[in-house]
Amino acid sequence: MATSADQMRAYRGPAIFERAFRPFFLGGAVFAGLALPLWLMQYGYGLEIPSHLGPRDYHIHEITFGYLGAVITGFLLTAIPNWTGRLPVAGAKLMALSGLWLVGRLAMFFGALAPLGAAIIDSLFLIALAGIVWREIIAGGNIRNIPICIIVSLLAISNIAYHALGLTGDETGIAVRAALGLVALLISVIGGRVIPSFTRNWMAQNKLSPLPIPFSTYDMIVLALTALGVALWITFPEAAMTGWLFALLALIQFFRLSRWRGWKTFNSSMVLVLHVGYFWIPVWFLLMALAILAPDLISMADAMHALTAGAIGTMTLAIMTRAILGHSGRVITASPGITAIYIFVSLGAVLRTAAPFLPLDQIAAVSISGVLWSLAFWLFVVIFGPLCPSMARVMIARVWFLLMALAILAPDLISRADAMHALTAGAIGTMTLA
Repeated sequence: MATSADQMRAYRGPAIFERAFRPFFLGGAVFAGLALPLWLMQYGYGLEIPSHLGPRDYHIHEITFGYLGAVITGFLLTAIPNWTGRLPVAGAKLMALSGLWLVGRLAMFFGALAPLGAAIIDSLFLIALAGIVWREIIAGGNIRNIPICIIVSLLAISNIAYHALGLTGDETGIAVRAALGLVALLISVIGGRVIPSFTRNWMAQNKLSPLPIPFSTYDMIVLALTALGVALWITFPEAAMTGWLFALLALIQFFRLSRWRGWKTFNSSMVLVLHVGYFWIPVWFLLMALAILAPDLISMADAMHALTAGAIGTMTLAIMTRAILGHSGRVITASPGITAIYIFVSLGAVLRTAAPFLPLDQIAAVSISGVLWSLAFWLFVVIFGPLCPSMARVMIARVWFLLMALAILAPDLISRADAMHALTAGAIGTMTLA
């Protein structure tokens, strides 16, 4: 009987659909690289798109559920086979799932045509992901990761709640807080596993000590209090008790990070960036505590970017770069280009979070930070797309499909002739050279 490894090696379908990180990491990066400049054009220059959501709501939803949904899917469906020993989701099933994600993005962009239909289509993706994650974890007997299943399910419910509230004209803030709080908790859980592990391996190879402190009762207390803090913030976002608990979480999360010896990894940007990404978690708790307890100092909207632009942007790129190198059989080390990705996303996050305190016009500060953040994702696409030619071609084809749809339904945004160059110069050029 063939083993799981034998069956994986026997796969003969399109390379992009062999493992989930391929369509979802690159697709998510392309989407982030497009979505943020689109938001900047809406924010600073009044661009209108055919979505049923306003500019701010579209930006929040698509980064939270669109981009993050793709990266979480790529990570989990790549990691779960290692946790369970089961075959990865691949081939036609992975193709269908990635297609559902793409259709969801198109539905949200053109949502003004049928808001209810867009909401239903978009909701299906995370529902499908939650079902797959539960099936694989249960079938593999991997009870330890049941909390991951719960977080993904709650994320899907948050997306459904967002649409339900929005369609009925109610405030969607509680659904956004639920989603972002769950992501902060997910980073705390997964980060607490991978960061000390990768740091320990690198330090051991370089004969450095003392090594990171392994997972202990302290980490369990931090995670429990983080879950409590997130729950309080979701339900009582402006309460003083939420602010004081967030202040406590900032302290204990800072101390948790210090136990992993990140300052010893400055010679490896591949490891250091994981610590930098996690550093944004206690910074977010601190800034949110200030926003609640001393709102004159910083607004909640500005404090929130420590989580979104900082922790989420940095951690996702750190995990994506490492995962693709590892699963592509390459040496896990940061080239100058990969280091530039980390620098761009970090600078963008710092500038966006500090924007209210800079001697710059708000629009200028936000635009500069957005350009830097987007550059990190486009550089990721340029560097990692060619690692799998079919992956690059499919991504270019997706961009062409989106641009042609724009040219047909919103001709003021782009002409059909310009959109066609994504196919002629992009997909065809890539295929012939490959």
